Amino acid sequence: LRLLPRQRYLRAERAESSALERKRNVLCCLITRLLKAEKQLHIDSLVFKVISACKKGELGPGLQFLSFCCHSVDVLSCVLHLLNQGYLRRQEERPHVLEY
Repeated sequence: LRLLPRQRYLRAERAESSALERKRNVLCCLITRLLKAEKQLHIDSLVFKVISACKKGELGPGLQFLSFCCHSVDVLSCVLHLLNQGYLRRQEERPHVLEY
């Protein structure tokens, strides 16, 4: 048996992680754009709008060429990331409503 040189594996891993990072960045931008326009949204409605925009290819200016599969888990992961970063917040009396 012969193994491929390690560098080839590293390049593949970098390309894969770069694609995932781009996907997360696009989703985060889309989430913030939707919340800026709406001011506040129920989390279920936000997830539905993001998935719908991904399916239609309405990702925003300059991003129409991107097409990728988007699931609710991806969107919720990005929402949690934005909450941890302080870009989004939840209402105290209604934690299922998100605000920008």
